[in-house]
Amino acid sequence: MGHTMAEKIIAAHVVDGAGTGASADRGISPGDLVEVAVDVVLANDITAPIAIREFERLNGKEPALRVFDPERVVLVADHFAPNKDIKSAQQCLFVREFARAQALSHHYDVGQMGIEHVLLPEQGLVAPGEIVVGADSHTCTYGALGALATGMGSTDIGVAMATGQVWLRVPETVRLVYRGELQPWVGGKDLILHTIGEIGVSGALYEVMEFAGPTVDTLSMAGRFTMANMAIEAGAKAGLFPVDRATRAYLDGRVSRDYVVYDADEGAEYARVLEVDVSEIEPLVAFPHLPENVRPARESGHVKVDQAVIGSCTNGRLEDLRAAARVLEGNRVPPDVRCIIVPGTQGVYLDALHEGLIETFIEAGCVVSTPTCGPCLGGHMGVLAAGERAVSTTNRNFRGRMGHPESEVYLAGPPVAAASAVAGRIVHPDDL
Repeated sequence: MGHTMAEKIIAAHVVDGAGTGASADRGISPGDLVEVAVDVVLANDITAPIAIREFERLNGKEPALRVFDPERVVLVADHFAPNKDIKSAQQCLFVREFARAQALSHHYDVGQMGIEHVLLPEQGLVAPGEIVVGADSHTCTYGALGALATGMGSTDIGVAMATGQVWLRVPETVRLVYRGELQPWVGGKDLILHTIGEIGVSGALYEVMEFAGPTVDTLSMAGRFTMANMAIEAGAKAGLFPVDRATRAYLDGRVSRDYVVYDADEGAEYARVLEVDVSEIEPLVAFPHLPENVRPARESGHVKVDQAVIGSCTNGRLEDLRAAARVLEGNRVPPDVRCIIVPGTQGVYLDALHEGLIETFIEAGCVVSTPTCGPCLGGHMGVLAAGERAVSTTNRNFRGRMGHPESEVYLAGPPVAAASAVAGRIVHPDDL
């Protein structure tokens, strides 16, 4: 029997003698419980303090417990940093002191940090064939690089920091095959919104979404990161892309260590295979309060917006900012709309500056933020008041996600978000 990408990656990481249902030769099947070695452990300024406290509970008496590998525990201050208040300052201080005490090589603080799921690939901290666990649900982003990456609770992450191991139940895999030519303004965000609209927010519950097909072969890395990022919005354990020329080109100059590429076997068994014809997909919008409430931007009706957010771990890469700048150039955001641009990392910010994108944004009446998750989770830099509406390139639009429970969030790709900022209502970019 053949195996899926996820099964092969997990099998390669099974700890000897651990697990139930796994055979002696490490052949595994969906449903097996296995203990696996991890390659990267990640946490941020909100989730790391909880993980660190759990880590310290394992400590006992002196000498102090050390992390399993200071090169492979990554801490990023990106949610409430630069600190928005005293509590967040204390959180970040706690993480900072732990990183220093443990001599972590990869602690990213203000000035060096970026949004974690844009930053780690950019810094070459994730490679194909690896297992990455993070105390953040959108850790699945790294599946764009052919890595099995998944979010876990902070308690599990605390243990992983200490042992370099976690328990997994081997997930089933659903294969999604995309065919056809993309229409103008349509990108990875529209493909994943369409998919979630079709299968629902529980449509891949505890499954791996394996993305494939001729359309995927031509999709940019930014588009792949976006799709893998939102696999969790369909309930998936992870989202995986095959490693191809585009992947290797992205990794070239970033990842110097050896890595192993795992391809799905010809006879791999899937929970199901879904075919998606992309040729009819238009720029889409997910209406409140679920990412599955999808409709074409042109069929949105007259939805007035008070705020537009362009950025986040979903769409904060340079390609995303370029797409927004194409729409905003020569246009002006009206005074009653706030448009917030959030580059994913300092590197993205600098590249956007060199290309003149920042000038375009400011001339259009936008504000450009330091890299942060702030507005996405309603933390800071764009919290909504009661009755306000935002069109956002982020990944979630649950009730109260970006602020007041009586506010509304509409999810879209950068071109629609930028066009809507200019129009003051949700529109297709061609309708400006």
